[in-house]
Amino acid sequence: MRTNLQLSNGDVSWGAVAKFFHWLVAALIFTQFALGWLATSWRLSPTKLDLFVWHKSIGMLVLALVLMRLLWRLATPTPTPALPADMPAWERAAARLSHVLLYAVMIAMPLTGWITSSAAGVPFSIFWLIPLPAIVGPDEHTAELAALAHFSLGLGFAALLVLHIGAALRHHFIKRNNVLVRMLPAKSTPK
Repeated sequence: MRTNLQLSNGDVSWGAVAKFFHWLVAALIFTQFALGWLATSWRLSPTKLDLFVWHKSIGMLVLALVLMRLLWRLATPTPTPALPADMPAWERAAARLSHVLLYAVMIAMPLTGWITSSAAGVPFSIFWLIPLPAIVGPDEHTAELAALAHFSLGLGFAALLVLHIGAALRHHFIKRNNVLVRMLPAKSTPK
């Protein structure tokens, strides 16, 4: 048995690089929701501060991975896999819009978190190693607005993820097409 590793996207499936970014970022985002909830609900303690460092560090990692994913998508001339031929126009438009919104939120969430920390005057090092410069100067009002934006984006992001996952499951179990399967890791194929 050999594995056909297709790095770039094909007509019927996403490439290995796109799948890698998709599933790694997905795992990190679910970790982020848990860390964010724990960090904000924990009482002030060294553990709470550590949870925030993990949350902020993973947020910066997500930002870097999403930007690398977008650069990969722009740099590779291969097409994105075709949507099912029987998919209605409104569903195609909804799929495109939801992906644009997902990318926008995956960029905006770490940026609003970074602005919140900067405006609150809280120094931060990514994974306790790499100092992150302040993106704005200390300002209580800016910190409050950025924190509100970060929280609101989180709620919107959760709703988008429910729609995204729900749509993928609908395509797989109800419409019985390949929309979900084409993003799953490749299986070994006989040669």
